[in-house]
Amino acid sequence: MGRRGMRHPWEIPMVVIAAVISVLTVLALISIGIITIWLAARGDDWESLGFNPLVVQIAAIVLSLPLLLWIQRALIYAQMRVFGVRMSPTQFPEGYRMVAQAAEEFGLRRVPDAYVLAGNGTINAFASGHGFRRTVVVYSDLFEVGGTVRDPEALRFIIGHEVGHLAAGHVSYFRLLFTQLAYQIPFVGMALSRSQEYTADNYGYLHTPEGSWGVMGVLAGGKYLNAEVNVHELADRAASEKGFWVHLTQWQSTHPVNTWRAHALRDRSAPGRMFIRPGKRLFEGPLPAGSTFSGPYPTPSEALGMLAQADAVRPAGSGDQWGRFVGGDYSARPSMRQMQQAAPLLARRVGSIAPEGPSGPAGPTAPPTGQGGPTGGPAGGPTGGPFGGPSNGQAPTGGYGAAPAGGYGQSSAPAAPEDDSMYGATRISRPGETADPYGQGGDPYGQARPSDPYAQGPQHGEDPYGQGPGSSAPSGPAPYGG
Repeated sequence: MGRRGMRHPWEIPMVVIAAVISVLTVLALISIGIITIWLAARGDDWESLGFNPLVVQIAAIVLSLPLLLWIQRALIYAQMRVFGVRMSPTQFPEGYRMVAQAAEEFGLRRVPDAYVLAGNGTINAFASGHGFRRTVVVYSDLFEVGGTVRDPEALRFIIGHEVGHLAAGHVSYFRLLFTQLAYQIPFVGMALSRSQEYTADNYGYLHTPEGSWGVMGVLAGGKYLNAEVNVHELADRAASEKGFWVHLTQWQSTHPVNTWRAHALRDRSAPGRMFIRPGKRLFEGPLPAGSTFSGPYPTPSEALGMLAQADAVRPAGSGDQWGRFVGGDYSARPSMRQMQQAAPLLARRVGSIAPEGPSGPAGPTAPPTGQGGPTGGPAGGPTGGPFGGPSNGQAPTGGYGAAPAGGYGQSSAPAAPEDDSMYGATRISRPGETADPYGQGGDPYGQARPSDPYAQGPQHGEDPYGQGPGSSAPSGPAPYGG
C-alpha cells in the first residue's frame, strides 16, 4: 500500500521486528498454557508455572488485545464524531479541499473523514481509523497558521502528512495488532514510530514541498513565532549538537526530534536519520554547540559585541521578533519565508545540500533534483503526532508537532515517476548560480528572484507572500530525482 519509494528504509524492517516480537510473545503464552495443562494432567506441581498472577495477567491482556484494540479504535472514532466539527464542502471548505486533494494525489479510493478539534493552544493533527473508515483530525490552532494571511502551505503539508499516514497503511487494524507489543519494549516501538513519521513527511513533502519550511517553524516556534524561526540554524544544529544524551532523546521519541527532522526535510538526498545524528552542515554559526565545555562560550561583553555586529548587517524589520498575529500589518518586515530561509547572520557557509529547498537554487523553476521526501500509535491510537496523535493508544492529547515527541491541499508537486530512487539524486546547479544562493552583497535575504515567490514585494494582510492580489503559490519541485 502507498506510493513506491516513499517509505523510509527502516519502516518495513521495524514492522517485521515488531510483528516477530508479537508472534513470539503469543506463542510463548500458548506454550505456557499447554505445559500447565500437561503438568496438571500428570498431577505434578503446575501452580507455580501456569497460575502465577503476573503470567495470568499478561496472558489475559495479550490474548484480549484484538478486542481491546477494536474497542479503542471505535471509541476514538466516536469521540471525533461527537466532539469535533466535521469538515465538509460547507464547513471549513478550504481544509476539506486540502484533504480531498491530498487523497486524490495519493490514490485513496475514498476521502477520509476530517474533523476540527478545539486545540486550546495545542499544535497537533493526527490520523486514525476504525473498520474501513479513515479519519484525519486537525486541531483548531493550525487553522490560525494555515489561513491565507499566514502560511497555507504549512497546513497543506500537515494535511498531506496525515493523509500520507493513511496512504501508507499506518492505521490499519492488523498492522497495529501485530506491532502492538513492540511499544512495550524500550526503543523498539519508538523506532517504528519514528520511521513512520519520516515516511509521512515524505508524503507531505511530495504534496507541498514549499510547506516544509513553515512546518518546522510551527513545530519549533509555535503558531505565533513560526515566522521568526530560521530553519537553517535549526537544521544545522542536528549535525553540531552531539553526545549520548542527544541521541538518547531521539531514541526514546515517537517522532524525530525537531533538529533532525528539519535536517531531513531540508536535505532530500538521503533518508532522515533514525539512530545516529546527521553529519552535514550548511552553515557554521558563531555560538558553540551545547555539547562543548563552557570554555568556548562567549563572555557577556563578547555576546554584546556579536549582537552589535549582527545589528549592523541585519535587514530592516528582521530584529523585531515578537511574533506575528492575524490582522497585523507586517509589510515593513521581511516575509515569513524570507525569515525562515535566510542565511544565518554571522555564519559562514561550510557545506551544500541537495536540493537547496523549494525556493533555493533548485526551486520551483529549476530542474528537479531531490527525493520525494506513523503514526504510530499502539492500540489503535492516532498515528502521526507532530502532526500526529499520541502513539500510546490513548485518546488524542498530543500532536503532529507536540514537543518533544511530537499533517497537510491541492497538489503542488508533479506525480512521482515509476522508479524507486528517492534518495539518490545528484545536485544540479542552475545557470548563473552564485556561491551563496541565499544572499548577495551581504544581504542575507537576497534580491527578489523570479523563482522565489516569497521574495517579491512586501508582505501585508491580504498578500502574506508578496505576490500581489490574486496570485497563487507556484508549483513545487518534483520530489523525486528527474
